[in-house]
Amino acid sequence: MPCLYPLTTKKPMKVMLHKNDHGHLSVYVPKKDLEEEVVEQTTTTEGKILTLANGWQLSFKNLTEDTKLPKTLNAKKL
Repeated sequence: MPCLYPLTTKKPMKVMLHKNDHGHLSVYVPKKDLEEEVVEQTTTTEGKILTLANGWQLSFKNLTEDTKLPKTLNAKKL
């Protein structure tokens, strides 16, 4: 049976953004029980890309500078 979806399509995952004890932006991924600090933020025409300390890059469509934290959002892993 052929694959109906391209292998590169990734479903969004729920993540929580918050400030950690040191005041830095941090991301918690409940499905992976993973919490990592954000080391780089890049703004694109489609939203924002956050690079985590472990090397993951997460893409957010609805993340702005004035987003109140903590907040749960959908992100796509790049």
